[in-house]
Amino acid sequence: MDRREFLKKGGLFLISGGALAGAETAMASEGAALPPETLGVLVDTTLCIGCRECERACNKVNSLGKPDAYFSDTEKIFEKKRLVETDAFTVVNKFENKTDPSKPVFVKRQCMHCNKAACVSACIVGALKKSKNGAVDYTEWKCIGCRYCMMACPFTVPTFEFSRPIQPRIRKCTFCQPLISKGQPTACADACPQGVMTFGKRADLIEVAREKMLRNPGKYNEMILNEKNAGGASWMYMAGVPFEHLELPVLPEENPTVMSETLMHGVFKKLIPPLTILGVLGTSMWIFTRKSEDEDNE
Repeated sequence: MDRREFLKKGGLFLISGGALAGAETAMASEGAALPPETLGVLVDTTLCIGCRECERACNKVNSLGKPDAYFSDTEKIFEKKRLVETDAFTVVNKFENKTDPSKPVFVKRQCMHCNKAACVSACIVGALKKSKNGAVDYTEWKCIGCRYCMMACPFTVPTFEFSRPIQPRIRKCTFCQPLISKGQPTACADACPQGVMTFGKRADLIEVAREKMLRNPGKYNEMILNEKNAGGASWMYMAGVPFEHLELPVLPEENPTVMSETLMHGVFKKLIPPLTILGVLGTSMWIFTRKSEDEDNE
């Protein structure tokens, strides 16, 4: 077998394999109700003072390498809005309170660990997966670096190690999987001196949020952000100002991912038709190319 023939047949194999991987990923995210053990964190933004202890704890537990002194800055750091980075899985930003300018609002951002995660649906090799305890896990060895997850995420969370030439990784909040799997809270929630974050079973946290609203009429928005938005997420937010003012996307309940998955499931549940089509296309390409080569040799 010469190099040209190897590439032709290898390409056809990769196309077919890609279809199988896509089908597996799409169907793996099927499922209706969340498992009762699904965990979450409720973030009450009205309590946050911008101390950045959550950032410090995240940096330590994930060995992200920033010096401890970096987290002592609680003034200049807020002059610019920050996004999560490969070495910063969570960031706190400061926002103007248009209702009461004397009381700015601080908001922590990290992976939301969505119930119907767009990154999971976009990953063609199953490197990202929603676990039963609520975390969206990343398996490094499966990742091929396509970065589709980055394009799919509505919260612009996954980041890529462009500076790492050998085996670059997708980086994001891990939901402190080693800790929560032992029944311990996330490092950020445990470190917060203000009780901004409440860790527990997701269903219980929704009840906690509703009780807070009942006890403090007029203090909070009526919506618990990410309770239902985009299919819901393990990280949910309460706020006393519109979420849009805090640059927290208020997504519709019907996640676009659900619509795209419906189409994918319809195509790939029966693998024979798409594989047959791909096989026909690949074979046709090979025949026509071979014919063209024979004509050139005559």
